[in-house]
Amino acid sequence: MADDTRRRTVVVTGAGRGLGLATAHRIGRDGYRVVVAELDAERGEQAVAELRAAGVDAVFHPLDVGSPESVDALAAALAADGTRLHGLVNNAGLANAVGGKPFHEIDVAAWDRIATVNARGPWLVARGLWPLMAANGEGRIVNLASDAALYGSPRLAHYIASKGAVIALTRAMARDAGDAGVTVNAVAPGLTEGESAVDIPAERHELYRLNRAVKRPQRPEDLVGLIAFLVGPESGYITGQTFAVNGGFTMN
Repeated sequence: MADDTRRRTVVVTGAGRGLGLATAHRIGRDGYRVVVAELDAERGEQAVAELRAAGVDAVFHPLDVGSPESVDALAAALAADGTRLHGLVNNAGLANAVGGKPFHEIDVAAWDRIATVNARGPWLVARGLWPLMAANGEGRIVNLASDAALYGSPRLAHYIASKGAVIALTRAMARDAGDAGVTVNAVAPGLTEGESAVDIPAERHELYRLNRAVKRPQRPEDLVGLIAFLVGPESGYITGQTFAVNGGFTMN
């Protein structure tokens, strides 16, 4: 990457662990400055220490994607720092220990909790950071959805609805953002090994194992190359798309 792009910044939400941290490493290796936007401060600081040890220019900012005040505080801090915001990876979300009940047994509080973080959160963060990105006349937004919204997994109605909303939101955002030179795309992972998958029922792991075309387990490293591409300079004419990465568990 040319020297004049090395200070371009990409915000990765939920980057304290798992796919978010792996994404921060991958984008950082491409020369971008990475903002680890994480709810858990201890986890976020540890992630930054790990990234810096690997040679990545990284900083931590606390962020609760469900809180407008928290999002506004992040935007204000980046603006005060003179950040040249190039990209946003909306990775933060609730996925572990959210399933198990059919749609008619899910209570309203559980539905609203998932919707607030997974569906409203990406919109709220993108809205808050939009002025910084639009000012550059170019940019990249990548929203993390889920292949569960494409497959229709049972006993996950609230989660599937939230991730289906992310796919629809991506298309709407892409239409609105195009005139500013900003692309918006979604990545829909399959069941990915890591901390967030620990509490997923064994039967769902088995479902993926039996129905993937590529039989090995999915890892965060299987996703970060595509995310980096969508953040990078060669994806400037791709927008409004959803890319399923799940070893062929679902196929368009």
